[in-house]
Amino acid sequence: MSHYFTNDKIKSNKKIYCTNICGINIKLYTDNGVFSKSKLDFGTRTLLENLEIQNLKGNILDFGCGIGPIGIYLSLKLNKEIDMIDINKRSISLAKENSILNSAKTNIFESNIYENVNKKYDFIISNPPIRVGNDVLYKILFEAKEHLTKNGELWIVVNKDQGAKTITKKLEQFYIVTIVKKNKGFYVIRCINH
Repeated sequence: MSHYFTNDKIKSNKKIYCTNICGINIKLYTDNGVFSKSKLDFGTRTLLENLEIQNLKGNILDFGCGIGPIGIYLSLKLNKEIDMIDINKRSISLAKENSILNSAKTNIFESNIYENVNKKYDFIISNPPIRVGNDVLYKILFEAKEHLTKNGELWIVVNKDQGAKTITKKLEQFYIVTIVKKNKGFYVIRCINH
């Protein structure tokens, strides 16, 4: 079975869905071979509903943007440009289309983990691709430190069935960690770079 972290050729079946996140209506083109292709997934919604929006000052990276709901929402909510990265070419293409569709201000580019990221961010926000395996996942989470400013924050959402408790313990070796919210098994985790 193919996975959205790869760039396998999967037959296209493009559709559109609408969603409302904290009062903001967003339309999203979606397709086969991308994460959460039929609706906004519960983990991403939980993450966005529990971000401390008033504190999101400075520049922001949406890591593993998929079709773009996190970065597009943040751009519209904060009225600022958001950098967005993914490894999946179809996701990047859809995220760009969705950014235009929603009149969001974004800078979207392809990157394998952080290889094309060349600046530091005040916030990195992600619903990380848990199924890629621990080696890649921990690279994503721990190397974020090198791309965060001092006191910059990594915000992620992880399901307890996918190792949220273990991941939280490992993150505590690198960051000041707070579990901001638990919702139906999903943990919203804030990691401060100290």
